[in-house]
Amino acid sequence: MKRKYFFKRYSIFFCLLFLLFQVSCSEKTTEQQKIDNTISEIKIGFTVYRRDDTFIAMIVSNMEEAVKEGGQKNNIKITMNTMDAKGSQTVQNDHIDKLIEQGCDVLCVNLVDRTVAATVIDKAKAADIPVVFFNREPVKEDLERWNKVYYVGADASESGKLEGQIVVEQYQKNSNMDKNGDGKLQYVVLEGEQGHQDALLRTEYAVKTITDAGIQMDKLAGDTANWLRSQAETKMNQWLQIYGDEIELILCNNDDMALGAIDAYENTDKELPAIVGIDGIAPAIEAMEQGKLLGTVKNDAQMQSELIFELSYRLAMKEDISKNMNLVRGKYIFTKYTILKSSNDVVKE
Repeated sequence: MKRKYFFKRYSIFFCLLFLLFQVSCSEKTTEQQKIDNTISEIKIGFTVYRRDDTFIAMIVSNMEEAVKEGGQKNNIKITMNTMDAKGSQTVQNDHIDKLIEQGCDVLCVNLVDRTVAATVIDKAKAADIPVVFFNREPVKEDLERWNKVYYVGADASESGKLEGQIVVEQYQKNSNMDKNGDGKLQYVVLEGEQGHQDALLRTEYAVKTITDAGIQMDKLAGDTANWLRSQAETKMNQWLQIYGDEIELILCNNDDMALGAIDAYENTDKELPAIVGIDGIAPAIEAMEQGKLLGTVKNDAQMQSELIFELSYRLAMKEDISKNMNLVRGKYIFTKYTILKSSNDVVKE
């Protein structure tokens, strides 16, 4: 009987010891998880369609500064690996694979070809890496493929409207834009890329804004120059040989192409027609102050970069984005465009 009592008592004792050990281990595991879950470094994978695009170069530069300031402010190591696709989607696909393999915490993508967004999203989803597309907007259906995909940029149609508004305001103040006095504006268009959404919308809404104001227009020519100053100059030289002084207005999808058009005219003795651009880059503002460019529409690279960084940081820190960011339809963050007519004359939309 004593022996039975002895075993019973010590069985209870050992059970209590085991329970205490389990609780201790559980607490230790919880503490270890807290330590393991502490994020001491953030890696941002950053790929652009081509870095020699002036506006994209501004985005990269501003983003690098935001990363530096963000690391200091939050006392955390933040690195950004930037890759230049140089206009090749094949190259960019390889870059995305590398960035994922390197273990980036968030992937920021300025697509070469917006139609391949689904492939990028699927790769990132398989690795559970959030994606922030910027500047080149994927189609709505692709953005809805996963709940960790976002877009930062501006409404391309808005930039077209404001570009058209620059022309309308100038025409109403100065009918000399109509050089031949036929009551119409003969114009050419330098477009970004074939089939590119921003290019299509910028052209469509610029023309629509002008014609809706009651100004008649005759389109002489239009072609793509792939956002590049050099290609725009080459295309403009061809048109000058064909149309000469007939050209009264040049609509450009971005400032680099507007500057290329100016370059072409400066190699001739012809008077510059009205030329308008979009982006608000420094060389365009300088050309505007010199009277060579009628106006431009500022695409806020600084603000876009800050928003790309903030979104990337919060995603990497696994925060609830819906509570901390001003999202449109749960996926989009848009910046505003601004008309620039001179350094001292800014009209905000």
